Amino acid sequence: MIELLNTNASTIASAFVQVRERAGSPAMGMVMTLIIVVPEDEAEESMKAAKQASREHPSRVLGVILGDGRGHAQVNAQVGIGDGWGGETALIRLKGEVVRYPESVVLPLLLPDSPVAIWWPVDPPDDPADDPLGALATRRITDCGAATRAKRSALMHQATTYAKGNSDLSWTRVTPWRALLAAALDQHHLKVTRASVTAERISPSADLLVAWLNDRLRVPVERKHSDGPGITEVVMETRQGPITINRSDGKLATFASPDRPDRPVALKRRGVPELLAEELRHLDEDDIYASVTKRLLHLEKKS
Repeated sequence: MIELLNTNASTIASAFVQVRERAGSPAMGMVMTLIIVVPEDEAEESMKAAKQASREHPSRVLGVILGDGRGHAQVNAQVGIGDGWGGETALIRLKGEVVRYPESVVLPLLLPDSPVAIWWPVDPPDDPADDPLGALATRRITDCGAATRAKRSALMHQATTYAKGNSDLSWTRVTPWRALLAAALDQHHLKVTRASVTAERISPSADLLVAWLNDRLRVPVERKHSDGPGITEVVMETRQGPITINRSDGKLATFASPDRPDRPVALKRRGVPELLAEELRHLDEDDIYASVTKRLLHLEKKS
């Protein structure tokens, strides 16, 4: 780890070379740049999650902490690489006037000819694509479920300002639910007449799952409340009886369907590193998520 005080982008870039030479691996095998915009008190945990996620695809991870925008510009950084990990990191703290122009520091540090993703672990900007750092990335990852206040309002802002390349970990969290529900209909070939999603009162993931079911099935979908954790039940009603996935403990679900015995299904709630890794596998536009955000706004206007 190299500590840099009152530094600049050029010195940070040189430090990347130094830490690699010290580690005896001067060659770069990284495939992308991941920018993390994070508050100071969340920085350590977020950088750790990013390292774990990027083991699948070694990355240059640039953590950016935007400090007090008053006073003279100051850039401090910690640069290093991890043991047994093919990527490299820089945690960059900005203060003063440079806080208004963070892209001036980050842009020279992007890996050439490689994709760029950005992640806001908490409190995403209302319009990620219009954000100075968000504009550098082809994939912009937010997490309305981790917003410190007004999670539903944050979700609606993301839906309203959706742009190609945007995604949210609240959507990633429902991937296993969507897979199970789609598989259930493939197995039963039954017409769904209505559905319901039961979850914690404030759950952006549940809201997105409601919108997805409504968009795909074109039937009314009721939003119900439980004590959690997360989404606890989805029911699809058919004339032959309900198809139900119930998960009360956040780990194991029970799958029930007409004329078939109930069976257990693994449906564990996933941690942030696993969710982030899934997002980094797909850097193209998520067409289904784009459709779901439109449906979410449509349902909001009707309510």
